[in-house]
Amino acid sequence: MKSTPIIPDFRLDMVGEPCPYPAVATLEVMPQLQPGQVLEVVSDCPQSINNIPIDAKNHGYEVLEIQQDGPTIRYLIRR
Repeated sequence: MKSTPIIPDFRLDMVGEPCPYPAVATLEVMPQLQPGQVLEVVSDCPQSINNIPIDAKNHGYEVLEIQQDGPTIRYLIRR
């Protein structure tokens, strides 16, 4: 049984931005979403794999998915 792909409501492209900017920008954008909306964050900062999921959970957001394709990491986070 295939799961339905998650369609993000908004996209935050942080490719090329050094840490900690991807995590900081994610936390700045999340409060602007309506409850239940999903933000896609794309980053190539290797440290973001540690920062973004932990920061999101600590602020009460739900990390739905993390996908890594080479140096690029894609996060889906629900408010």
